[in-house]
Amino acid sequence: MAVYYQIRSPLSQVTDDYMDGYIAAVSAAVGEEFTKVELEQYLAEDFALLYVASGGSEGYFLQIFDQIKDRYTYILTSGETNSLAASMEILSFLNKHGGKGEILHGDIEEIAEKIKLLIKAHNAKKALKGKNIGSIGRPSDWLIASNYSPDAMMEKLGMGFVDISMEEMLAEYEKKSYPDNEHVQMFKSMGYDEAEMEKALYVYGAMERLVEKYNLCGVTIRCFDLLDTVFTTGCIGLSILNNKGIYGGCEGDVPVLLSMAVLGAITGEDMFLCNANKFDTREGTALFAHCTIPTTMLKSFELNTHFESNIGVAVQGSFDEFDCTIFKCEGDLSRYHAQEGHLKPVPFSNMLCRTQCKVELDDFSYFLTRPINNHHLICRGNHKAEVDAFFRLIEA
Repeated sequence: MAVYYQIRSPLSQVTDDYMDGYIAAVSAAVGEEFTKVELEQYLAEDFALLYVASGGSEGYFLQIFDQIKDRYTYILTSGETNSLAASMEILSFLNKHGGKGEILHGDIEEIAEKIKLLIKAHNAKKALKGKNIGSIGRPSDWLIASNYSPDAMMEKLGMGFVDISMEEMLAEYEKKSYPDNEHVQMFKSMGYDEAEMEKALYVYGAMERLVEKYNLCGVTIRCFDLLDTVFTTGCIGLSILNNKGIYGGCEGDVPVLLSMAVLGAITGEDMFLCNANKFDTREGTALFAHCTIPTTMLKSFELNTHFESNIGVAVQGSFDEFDCTIFKCEGDLSRYHAQEGHLKPVPFSNMLCRTQCKVELDDFSYFLTRPINNHHLICRGNHKAEVDAFFRLIEA
């Protein structure tokens, strides 16, 4: 249910039937019931509309301005009864007096699409509030530009951040246990070297216990430190966490883990955390690869070693074709990139990380001039508009 507060001039010729009919039409197009509320409930809602039903409403807005000036005001208009003219005067007053807002105007379908994006953005922000992400170990030494700000995460999203030492992770590994669930059974049934699989699953068990201990919705691990300590990798463990809806990231990369939490809250989609490997600007394709991925994203997969070390257990997956969105945000949420493309499978190469794909893109300028570090996310579907709406919201 969405709510709205209504103002109008008593001198207006607009009738209750007209106003109720307009709201009903918008509500039907959005696919969600809209309820008229009093000012107190309007102020209590994270997302609510101010319906300026007629011209001459400006004086009534002044009466409530002090109460609403600190919230972002979504002003709903119609194309009749001087609603738009009054809304423009109201928004101008807001802008001049330290308030912020925007006018929702157009035909019914256009307004409905805008409202649906706003509802998704507010729901995503609400879903992130109170959640925690964590890092096991410091970022890998080569992530020289992958800075992050726990203060910004809390201020903009209400999210917490937890630092966990590699020593604690290795102590958990030495317990040499893991949950026996459907994901574990799936990997164990694939006939890979039993001893290698056990070590990989011990890593998974250790990470899951730390996720539970620190109440995390996502975790990243300085996974290359596992190579010369427990002589395996985190690829399978991260795949299982992601299959279970727990965001799992590589190399202690906090900005990409934060990006996973944001994109997941916005879209509800699984994500491929990957490196860019080659841009073919003539062909219009970008090649991406990495050694872990939620198997729920794949058409099929087999198991292989981790690419750089040639040890452990990694996911070598194959994709079907689908429209996709590439996304990344800075670790202080100051900047983001969202771009839509079309993902295609590629022949396997031994010279890349084990899961590989190509994405057809029409512009490479972001990647070649102002990229946000190396790791990026790919998810199914066209979600740029939703991402844009979310970042407008958290900057409001």
